[in-house]
Amino acid sequence: MPLTVHQIENELFSLDINTRAQLAEKLILSIDAPSETENLKLWVDEAERRLAGLRAGNAREYPASEVFRSLRNALR
Repeated sequence: MPLTVHQIENELFSLDINTRAQLAEKLILSIDAPSETENLKLWVDEAERRLAGLRAGNAREYPASEVFRSLRNALR
């Protein structure tokens, strides 16, 4: 017999906060996730926006090695 919503809630609320947060994120993404076509369009739009910023001189390029080094340092 399938669990009721109330039973599922009771199980979920017994989990630690980090696990509940992960589950909440997955649930929200499952509702709001764009289709593959929509996702591709969003990435193309973002790439075009970034390229336009570079060409207009409003953005700067950074080598990947510099970006990753900066991220590693920030996470320490």
